[in-house]
Amino acid sequence: MAALPLIVFDVNETLLDLTTMEPTFERIFGDKGAMRFWFANLIMYSAALTVAGCYVPFTDIGSAVMKMLADTRGIKIDDADKKELVEKFSTMPPHREVPAALQKLRKAGFRLFTLTDNLLEVQTRQFEHGGLVNFFERRFSADGVKRHKPSRQAYEYVERELGVEPSQLCLVACHTWDTLGAVAAGWKAALIKRPGNDVLRVGPQPQIVGASLHDVADQLIAQHKERTNVA
Repeated sequence: MAALPLIVFDVNETLLDLTTMEPTFERIFGDKGAMRFWFANLIMYSAALTVAGCYVPFTDIGSAVMKMLADTRGIKIDDADKKELVEKFSTMPPHREVPAALQKLRKAGFRLFTLTDNLLEVQTRQFEHGGLVNFFERRFSADGVKRHKPSRQAYEYVERELGVEPSQLCLVACHTWDTLGAVAAGWKAALIKRPGNDVLRVGPQPQIVGASLHDVADQLIAQHKERTNVA
């Protein structure tokens, strides 16, 4: 009987509530919606730098993108604003259902890991602040291979570190760009439809789509029920 897939979680927005950063953007830009524009550009430029062969730590890109957006709007930001951005990003709380859903997966027998573009020290602070540290057997950062997701190298790094084949891994994320990369790399994937995120109907598709982590967890357990600890 095949073993349960190893479940690898994206972190930002998938597990942690990105909307808690909106007050910072409302204060600086006068528009809380600027947070979404900033995050979309953060992902775009992290991918662009990776394709260009230039590695820059994720939080450094985030600060640079905020400064760029401010410059385009004629807004001046200072070091205190950048420091606030990093602080808020490092202390985002988990979505309300996350702890119980992770516990459900652990109880069913799934082994849980993470893969994020964050530096490990940022991820550690996020999880210590959010009380999630003990749910995961091991946590990975794209910094370990100096290639941001959705590059093939980022997913391959986890395969190599865990000594498993791509088919043994399943990524859980709320971003289609991340599930695209994982499925293209030979992983399974589950997409959480957090607000503002949905399925892209082109390219490699996730095998599971759910409205919350509870929904995704229930589908994973049902899909592998004969191998779980669920009666």
